[in-house]
Amino acid sequence: MGFFRKERIEGKTSEQLIAMRAAGLVVADTLEMLRERVRPGMTTKELDTLADENIRRSGAVPSFLGYYGFTGTICASVNEEIVHGIPGTRVLEEGDLLSIDCGAVVEGWHGDAAISLVVGGREAGRPEDLALIDATEAALYAGIAALAVGRPLYEVGAAVEDEITAAGSRDGREYGIVEDYVGHGIGTAMHMDPQVPNYRCREKGPVVSEGTTVAIEPMITLGDQANTVLEDEWTVVTLDGARAAHWEHSVAVTADGIWVLTARDGGSGPLAGLGAPYAPLD
Repeated sequence: MGFFRKERIEGKTSEQLIAMRAAGLVVADTLEMLRERVRPGMTTKELDTLADENIRRSGAVPSFLGYYGFTGTICASVNEEIVHGIPGTRVLEEGDLLSIDCGAVVEGWHGDAAISLVVGGREAGRPEDLALIDATEAALYAGIAALAVGRPLYEVGAAVEDEITAAGSRDGREYGIVEDYVGHGIGTAMHMDPQVPNYRCREKGPVVSEGTTVAIEPMITLGDQANTVLEDEWTVVTLDGARAAHWEHSVAVTADGIWVLTARDGGSGPLAGLGAPYAPLD
């Protein structure tokens, strides 16, 4: 989930980052389980139930359930739905582009991440959907790799935009970067200062300090980024009906580098490919 918030960075100690990693791993494991279990013919509510059971079985509680009245454990956004899709009776069909956003709390510390996938597997996906999913994930890691102590936070958005622009040139299309919903700080609450735009800004934003923890979450569309909220007051959809993808990770920044708290491998693989310093604390 992402909302605009007042800018302020709250650093964490090493012990606090390790505590956040526990929540991050619950989220990572839950998303991987859902990726493996999703099938055509399932409802988004059935996926939600699986997520809730897995999170609680892991000794955590869902972050999203009851948040400002939200009724799901996950956000399940399908095709033209960008974010905040409420799990319910919608039946998933082969070839649907599904984005799953998941949050969990362990001993007061939050983890938040999202993935996008094709229902029925990549072989069931339209080529343009597969390209969109891959471009959005690459943009997420480009943004993560831009994080470093002492650097302006808004370099993240510039890196995301540059990656999406390059992907658009390569794929022969102009992707839309959703501007109304952004990343955020995370820690003892799911949404904390500062906001983390997914696009280039004139302002530099706050300077990243040691122990900064943020959730970076690019939302990218196959068409125009203009969007609206449905009557349920949660689900955000593209105005032109184009499909969208959403990827997110909760990330910690230390003097030694980056630790992706919601990735099973801590982000070591993608970060190495980008030449970014990987600095786990466990």
